[in-house]
Amino acid sequence: MIKIRMPLFITRHVLLALILGGVAGIGFMVFLTEFDHFTSTEAFCTNCHSMELVAEPYRESAHFRPASGVRASCGDCHVSEGVFAATWDHFIGGKDLYNQLFGPDYDDPVIAKLHMPEAAFSAREWFKKRNSATCKRCHVKEAIYGTRPDTVEIHKQDAKDKSCIECHYNLVHAKVPAESVFKRDEWNRMVEQEFDLKRGAADKLLEE
Repeated sequence: MIKIRMPLFITRHVLLALILGGVAGIGFMVFLTEFDHFTSTEAFCTNCHSMELVAEPYRESAHFRPASGVRASCGDCHVSEGVFAATWDHFIGGKDLYNQLFGPDYDDPVIAKLHMPEAAFSAREWFKKRNSATCKRCHVKEAIYGTRPDTVEIHKQDAKDKSCIECHYNLVHAKVPAESVFKRDEWNRMVEQEFDLKRGAADKLLEE
């Protein structure tokens, strides 16, 4: 019978430590996976009233009601793939929780709408830096045919070196202009009109 000899430095204590460390490591990875999964769900994200405001237009979008039946939830679009990248995204996203607790009253629909452009620009930049990786989890450029006869050519030629977000935004949440053409004054006046506020009220709310 073949007897396996352990190296001398592997004592009982070292072996026990390795086993316990391995079990703890597996447990930690399972925790991170489940944590990232749970904190990426719509149910978790919309616990916050301000995020419920964001989710309302999402529920009317093609990402919530797709013809294919494949629904994209919050984390599918806004959390990177892979447990470490996803955990890092949640860690960085902690600043939003801080702002929710100590920043302006985002639960107020007027305040939320006034600050929406900055949130949209930040999200679009996040997508652009990652080359729209989360979009590409579901969408394959070579498989996009659409209903227009030139859809295939647009994606093969015009959009060849572009990230999805550079052309496709305002698909899910409330519409916000591109940052390059955004005008704060026009946005404030639009918010005042939408919520029946006096002219100049939006500017004062932003200063508070």
